[in-house]
Amino acid sequence: MTTAKTVLVADDTAFVRDRFKAAIEGAGHRAVTVKSAAELLARVRTDLPVLDLLVIDLRLPHASGIEVVRSIRKMDEGRLPILVFSGTVTSAEEVRELAALGVAGYVNEYSAVQHILPSLAPHLFPDNFNRRGSPRVVLGIPIAYRFGNTIAAALTLNLSRGGIAIRTTSPLERAAKARLRFRLPGEKKDIEAEAHVRWSDTKVGMGLQFDRMSEEDQRSIDDFVDAHFFRPRK
Repeated sequence: MTTAKTVLVADDTAFVRDRFKAAIEGAGHRAVTVKSAAELLARVRTDLPVLDLLVIDLRLPHASGIEVVRSIRKMDEGRLPILVFSGTVTSAEEVRELAALGVAGYVNEYSAVQHILPSLAPHLFPDNFNRRGSPRVVLGIPIAYRFGNTIAAALTLNLSRGGIAIRTTSPLERAAKARLRFRLPGEKKDIEAEAHVRWSDTKVGMGLQFDRMSEEDQRSIDDFVDAHFFRPRK
């Protein structure tokens, strides 16, 4: 039996709060939603012992997102996994500051409801995701991929130095070649890569191994993964 978890979602947009709440509660977990930094900090202070995950808008009104995360870290001493809505990150400097504060990953605030839980699961149930030796970042950002004359768009599941996993119900066959284009949170330039499919599952998506990209793009991925890869918390 799956243990129910409590997720605190902070966003000033009702559309985002309601969709995440529906996805979390639809899976049998508890969602607590807030729309301001003051509410967020008050909830963390009050409910810290029962919270399992925070999902945060970095652009809450009348507050600096970095300072809010820093305030949370003073209260929880680094215990809680924190995910940030990727669309609210505006610079690579913010990404570096968030990494220093132990932010565990990024999730797209406009993910379809059915994609939300898979992006949160590695942080809610870390013991189920510890089998891979390669460091990876749980990352829910848009990605475009081209195979033959077809271009498709999807969301990523996670990123490692050597590849990327994509959530799709129409994955390509194993060994299929594709060209990828995506942008890391806080960056102003797209990463482009050639890759091939290593695994494919219609219930989950597909994993692609990078075959070729520029040295600059590979460095960007390496630095991002080194800063953010998922470390299980005890």
